[in-house]
Amino acid sequence: MPTILRFLVIGGTLAGIGYWALFVLATRFEPSPREVVEPIGTLKIRKQ
Repeated sequence: MPTILRFLVIGGTLAGIGYWALFVLATRFEPSPREVVEPIGTLKIRKQ
C-alpha cells in the first residue's frame, strides 16, 4: 500500500508541475503578431 501512495504523490506532483508550467507559458508570454502569407497550390480562382 505505501508504494501506491508514493506513486500517487509523485504522479500528482509531476502533474501539478506540468499544469503550472503550461499555465505560466499561457499567461506570461504573448506571441508576437505577424502576417502569414502562403500560396494555396491546388486552388484555382474562376473569374466570372
